[in-house]
Amino acid sequence: MSIALSARFTGLMRPILLLGAITLGHLAYAADAVLPSITSRMSREDYARPASVPDDAALVAAGARIGKVTVRALNIFDTKRPEENTKLFRLANRLHIRTRDHTVAVQLLFDEGELYDPRRLEESERILRTTRYLQNAYIRPIAYHDNRVDIEVITRDVWTLNPGLSYGRKGGKNTGGIEIEELNLLGYGSQLSFGYKSGLDRDSRYVQFADRQLFGSWWGVRTQFADNSDGKRQDFAIDHPFYALDSRWGLGITAVKDERVDSIYDLGKVSYSFQTDNRAAGIWAGWSAGLRDGWTQRWRVGYDYQRDRFATDPGSLVQPAALPADRTLSYPWIGWELVQDEYRTDRNRDLIERTEDLALGWHAVARLGYSATGLGATDNAMIFDASLARGFDLDERQLLLSNFSLDGRLHSGEIRDGVASASARYYFRQTPRRLLYVGLGVDYTRNLDVDHQLLLGGDNGLRGYPLRYQAGEGRWLFTIEQRMFSNWFPFRLFNVGGAIFYDMGESIGDNPLGSAPQGLLRDIGFGLRFGNNRSALGNVLHVDFAFPLDGDSSIDKLQIVIETKRSF
Repeated sequence: MSIALSARFTGLMRPILLLGAITLGHLAYAADAVLPSITSRMSREDYARPASVPDDAALVAAGARIGKVTVRALNIFDTKRPEENTKLFRLANRLHIRTRDHTVAVQLLFDEGELYDPRRLEESERILRTTRYLQNAYIRPIAYHDNRVDIEVITRDVWTLNPGLSYGRKGGKNTGGIEIEELNLLGYGSQLSFGYKSGLDRDSRYVQFADRQLFGSWWGVRTQFADNSDGKRQDFAIDHPFYALDSRWGLGITAVKDERVDSIYDLGKVSYSFQTDNRAAGIWAGWSAGLRDGWTQRWRVGYDYQRDRFATDPGSLVQPAALPADRTLSYPWIGWELVQDEYRTDRNRDLIERTEDLALGWHAVARLGYSATGLGATDNAMIFDASLARGFDLDERQLLLSNFSLDGRLHSGEIRDGVASASARYYFRQTPRRLLYVGLGVDYTRNLDVDHQLLLGGDNGLRGYPLRYQAGEGRWLFTIEQRMFSNWFPFRLFNVGGAIFYDMGESIGDNPLGSAPQGLLRDIGFGLRFGNNRSALGNVLHVDFAFPLDGDSSIDKLQIVIETKRSF
């Protein structure tokens, strides 16, 4: 949530900046101070391989097989630690339904009696860490006898029940709601939530359910029913994904019905609105030869249908000169994917005191389809999308992650609704608890559909400006951020960090639906970060103070941004 303060409070900027500098200075000192660790993290050192067990190379050379597999699903708080052996933490452990051993076991890529393969243990760890209900996961050999390796799987839970109220303000509009959400229902890993939310675009009464290990399998299901202030939404998906690098097949079915009001924005305000009726469905199947010499190649075929109908919105004060044209896409497609098995783990990079799995290998995806009037489409068109990602481990202190994507439609040689995007993220590790982050993103569009906009503002990285502030044919955004990760762990619930940042960006090209872009926009600011290691309800809480350096006079001189994000 974001709270924009009036310009009449600009006299507070100097003391706020001073207070922020002092606070972050203390954080920087604490981050580098030689103090005993007081974090909650599970450390691999705490669960090291016993000295009596040979290393992986020796076990593989000996043709060792997997013996007994034991799962230790630990509760939220470790009451063996005196500092966590309190009435409150013991009560939380008793109220929390611990993840069942079977829920963990069905996600492992190895079984008793199979040849020992350390790569499968590492990938199983990564799979377990993608769940929202586990704080961390480690898998280690614990004994070796009769050419068999006994394996121990250790996980730690987080709090997954969210009953409560929420309130905020963003872009001049209040947001809030009441909901009940459980992300690990009865310890089986299912997600169930229902409630009421008042958001930026609509109010919603909803119920959602998801389970990625349906009945202990690799089949997953996701469904949502929402009664909104501007329409209704129903969606359903069931799939068997390529859940591992060595997976041989996949299958999926999706269906969506969404009636809503969409808006066109200019300078952070709604210019006009229109009704959208979206119906979509798709089916796909895929196959793979599995992991070969460190690479996985996958093929997919499928069929997608999407119908969009537009109508005037009686509630809009300003009606558009022309509504977006109704369109139907109906097309078979073929897809290809290439994944390189190259990963590493890190900590205190995009999260605070949590293990982060970084994909450094090549990852390429491409899809091509043909939408034809003979299949019910409004026009003949080639449908395309592709992406390419690669990480570069420059040295022990420097890391670069890059990504490129392209999608759109080709109508009689003309690209429509085309979007090309490129991004790079650079990390320089100064100390174990200080890191310099630099990010650059560039987007360019070609003949966007009228109901689509390429926006730039406070909701996508330009923190000192209103959300959805600028629009154009292209945009770029540059960010440099000094990150600090302290070892302060208040109440044994949150890890605290901080950041000083500078954002700079620009919308480029024409904006046919509003004001011309205002040129270069910059902001500076600082903020606190609270890493949530005990709950599944959000990884990092941001509290940012951002000061715009450009823009028109209507922009408030101080933006306070409070929001929960998945990363730093």
